[in-house]
Amino acid sequence: QVQLVESGGGLVQPGGSLRLSCAASGNTFSVHRMGWYRQAPGKQRELVARISGGTMIEYADSVKGRFIISRDIAKNTMYLQMNSLKPEDTAVYYCNARRAWGTVETDYWGQGTQVTVSS
Repeated sequence: QVQLVESGGGLVQPGGSLRLSCAASGNTFSVHRMGWYRQAPGKQRELVARISGGTMIEYADSVKGRFIISRDIAKNTMYLQMNSLKPEDTAVYYCNARRAWGTVETDYWGQGTQVTVSS
């Protein structure tokens, strides 16, 4: 099992910044991919950014150039630095970890943290 706890959400004005953190614990040694997803009211959950294999990084087109994902292996923590925030970034942000054990892959999710961008 892998436990994920997000923090850092809140209310911010358009153009502002926030940094989300995701602390992982448990059987993290076989986690090979971590990422951030978000879900706005009435919409499906979507990928924001993820790190695979420690080096391959992907971003959704909507956040490229504004958001930066990073991971501190020693601290078992992943971050999402969000800059130039827009009202359309408002959503619940979820941390995800994918763990491989043999041929079985399992996804783990945090409880989510609310990000609201509004003036």
